[in-house]
Amino acid sequence: MAGALQRFRQTFGMRLFGWLKIPLLASVHPSVVELSETRCVVRVPLRRWTRNHLGSMYFGALAIGADCAGGLLAMDQIKRSGQPVSLVFKAFQATFLKRPESDVYFICEDGEAIRDQVRRALASEDRITEPMAIQAAVKAPDGTFEPVATFVLELSLKRRS
Repeated sequence: MAGALQRFRQTFGMRLFGWLKIPLLASVHPSVVELSETRCVVRVPLRRWTRNHLGSMYFGALAIGADCAGGLLAMDQIKRSGQPVSLVFKAFQATFLKRPESDVYFICEDGEAIRDQVRRALASEDRITEPMAIQAAVKAPDGTFEPVATFVLELSLKRRS
């Protein structure tokens, strides 16, 4: 029960941030499936607002999902540091493998690298930019994840004064 309540709070926080700061993010209704120090999984449902003319997930919705998974993991690492750090993505690269015809799960497992990047940003006056990898997958009938896209986002961090 505690895990479900925590995921609800994390999802609510992410959606509230979207509604207040990035309304387009909130429009795809992302949900936090998992958030730990090392990994973040965000689900974006396939629905009218996220679907393209072929019935699969629109690439813009896929981009938002990748942003959510990577950004949420980075924001969590910044929060854990207890220090003010500004976050921005400087580059975005996507490879689409197959049409996602159901809800899509965005998985980022770069928490340790992001934690190190936060430490380096806090120790420097410069902006520190590193790539982060995100995989988009759909659930197969047997419960395993089947990749539909991969993303590389350049996360750029700088200590705020």
